[in-house]
Amino acid sequence: MVFKINIGTKNGKTYKLETEAKSMEGKELRQKILGKDLDLNSELKSLEDYEFEISGASDKAGFTSLESVPGTGLKGVLLSYEKGMKKRSKREGKKKRSSYTPKGLRLRKTVRGKVISQDTVQINLKILKEGKEHLEKIFPEQNKPKEEIKK
Repeated sequence: MVFKINIGTKNGKTYKLETEAKSMEGKELRQKILGKDLDLNSELKSLEDYEFEISGASDKAGFTSLESVPGTGLKGVLLSYEKGMKKRSKREGKKKRSSYTPKGLRLRKTVRGKVISQDTVQINLKILKEGKEHLEKIFPEQNKPKEEIKK
């Protein structure tokens, strides 16, 4: 299974890569991993010095992984406005309201467990320790300004 990995930096830039990392299966959210666990090709071997934390994941249907749900399966969880729930309740309708959420509103939403499995498609990583080479030099094609990409 190919994982889409998003590496987020402190300045808000996100670097994307795809890899078939069998060693990622069985890892949990908020777990620390080393760059060599990503099973990278020879071009990206410079990520081996990095240390990452798994900050989030989502599966092939778009369900997010939630840290409070054990295991790998889907589960219906009662959520307030947080990760996994951003919609309004049905009775609020489509009326535009400026950041109004009824106090105490909770809805049952489907989320995936915190363990990464075959069904996981996207994994979000946060950098804990940087390596010798900066990410701008490792991913030069993703570091271009938006004006250059459009041309």
